[in-house]
Amino acid sequence: MQSTAKDILLLLSVGAFIQIGKLLNNHEKITPGLFIGRVILGSFLSLSAGAILIKYPDASPLAICGAGSAMGIAGHQIIEIWIRQKFKVDKTN
Repeated sequence: MQSTAKDILLLLSVGAFIQIGKLLNNHEKITPGLFIGRVILGSFLSLSAGAILIKYPDASPLAICGAGSAMGIAGHQIIEIWIRQKFKVDKTN
């Protein structure tokens, strides 16, 4: 497998595991839709850390993985808050 494909799989996995951990640490009822949605969101937000390679093509895999983790955590919160405000979704329901 090429290095790029490995990096993509690594970032997707990091984001997925971050979201699974956050979901298990939360007191919300875990539904299949919530689980799948958060894993997809976290995975692709972490994958967006690959954009660092455009600006810094020689960035180390560790730096990219760290940025992916940060984007997976912070990005999820920002997007969820934005969606709740835009569509006036009440989290208590």
